[in-house]
Amino acid sequence: MITLRKSVERGFADHGWLKSFHSFSFADYHDPAHMGFGNLRVINEDRIAPGTGFGAHGHRDMEIVSYVLEGALAHKDNIGNGTAIRPGDVQRMSAGRGVMHSEFNHAPQETTHFLQVWILPDETGIAPGYEQKHFDADSKRGTLRLVASPDGHDGSVQLHADATMYAGLFDGTEAAQLALDPARKAYVHVARGSVQANGKALSAGDALMLEGETRLDIGHGRDAEVIVFDLSP
Repeated sequence: MITLRKSVERGFADHGWLKSFHSFSFADYHDPAHMGFGNLRVINEDRIAPGTGFGAHGHRDMEIVSYVLEGALAHKDNIGNGTAIRPGDVQRMSAGRGVMHSEFNHAPQETTHFLQVWILPDETGIAPGYEQKHFDADSKRGTLRLVASPDGHDGSVQLHADATMYAGLFDGTEAAQLALDPARKAYVHVARGSVQANGKALSAGDALMLEGETRLDIGHGRDAEVIVFDLSP
């Protein structure tokens, strides 16, 4: 079964300094039909205005992945990490039994555009943790590059969750295939541009939910950046 969800169907919040699209129920946006997909709980597409950001706040028992599309995101937490996340970087923060962090856009004129992803962990109450790696454009060009996995193989960041995450760039004739386990779920999110996935035309912000499928085919892209998740049911 393949389900298409268009960008315009997502929730939206405008806080002035932050504009955020919610793929699943989040904060004041509640849709009982979209509470998550498998163990994928949140995909927020956020744009942070120059000189603003999220002040210190807490999380627990969640795998949180940040994927920056434009600009930079300054991260600081109470477990000793302070770094900038830039396009090509994948940051994983395991909230575990509790972590405090802040995220800011310190640029005076540039908006930070990024995806915030939450995945339910396999185990609660673990020690908080942090990991960040860079995946250059060449490694994602015309392919689905593994960027996050439960065991950190192939240079990916390690998730404490039964989920894998891929990123790919597609333009023109570039295409990629991914074998799927029909007992699991797969989720395709188009971060920008346009692309076709399993014959469905997708534009920026659109998503495709796959259940019981054995293969994902992606191609016919136009400046497309695509994130794909393989998820526990």
